[in-house]
Amino acid sequence: MISDHSLQRLWYEGKPRWLLIVLLPLSVLFCVVAVARRAAYRIGGLRARTVGRPVIVVGNITVGGTGKTPFVIWLAQHLQQRGLRVAIVLRGYGGQSPQWPRDVHRDTPASEAGDEAVLHAVRTGAIVVAGPDRVAAAARAVEMGADVVISDDGLQHYRLARTCEIAVVDQRRGLGNRLLLPAGPLREPPARLRSVDLVVQTVRSAGDPMVVATAAGSVTARSRMTGAVSVLSGEQRPLDSFRSTRVHALAAIGNPQAFFAALADAGIAADTRALPDHAVLTSEDVNFADDAPILMTEKDAVKCRGLADARHWFVRMDVELTHEDTGKVMALMDRVLPVSGGKR
Repeated sequence: MISDHSLQRLWYEGKPRWLLIVLLPLSVLFCVVAVARRAAYRIGGLRARTVGRPVIVVGNITVGGTGKTPFVIWLAQHLQQRGLRVAIVLRGYGGQSPQWPRDVHRDTPASEAGDEAVLHAVRTGAIVVAGPDRVAAAARAVEMGADVVISDDGLQHYRLARTCEIAVVDQRRGLGNRLLLPAGPLREPPARLRSVDLVVQTVRSAGDPMVVATAAGSVTARSRMTGAVSVLSGEQRPLDSFRSTRVHALAAIGNPQAFFAALADAGIAADTRALPDHAVLTSEDVNFADDAPILMTEKDAVKCRGLADARHWFVRMDVELTHEDTGKVMALMDRVLPVSGGKR
């Protein structure tokens, strides 16, 4: 079996070359299927379903973390400020709910609805519905009173008709070797980015250059750590208070190294532990052999509620856009969303 580490090296470093030769024929086949499937929806061979409300799809064309979840939270909060009742629908990856779609609230167990779904409920207070069938999840959200539906990680789920599409790209990783799975990290060809309404480039550490968007359809979102919160008590601490002590860090996200790099940029030298994305956390996963503080992502914290003690802290992550780029996003929203409560 090919390890995840070997695939990551191939996708982003181009090594080993022999593995590329082995996997390239499978990538060609994957590309043919992906292109044919999208074409079938575009020409009407397969039918997309509408749900009676605008649907904003936020996704990516690469596997692994791109900073999409913090941007979805940012977008939901900005739309709420405009008087819209926002719903977020997503797959509920890792959730073992006995029935789908599943309404998700801040106290819903992550084991049932998935970590990302619970995180959205905690951070936004929006209507959150999880389920593998995005059309059913979106219909349920509309039934609950949503004015607008944000589909998180729904770019390739063409059965749900969409009003607009936003693609999120990690600026440091980019598109890797620009090949499709499994020889590369892409779910669809790079040209797919030319068909979306907006590309969001995420800058997630000081090592990533802050670039000025070169096209009207591109904006830059910088991730910012805004402090640490105790998983057990909710106590808040400045992040720099961890600089002068021994610290552990763990992450079970698509790109754990991005989290660790951001901590290093903040001056925190942590002993790190990377786990698979959406991993079900155990006591052994989240504990270390000493009393040092343990830092984790917000997504991991919602799975750690019953395991945490005074050592466990999650780092709150937000995204910031310049005034100009915020204006670009909101101009897109003005074109596609209904008037509600006198506001767009």
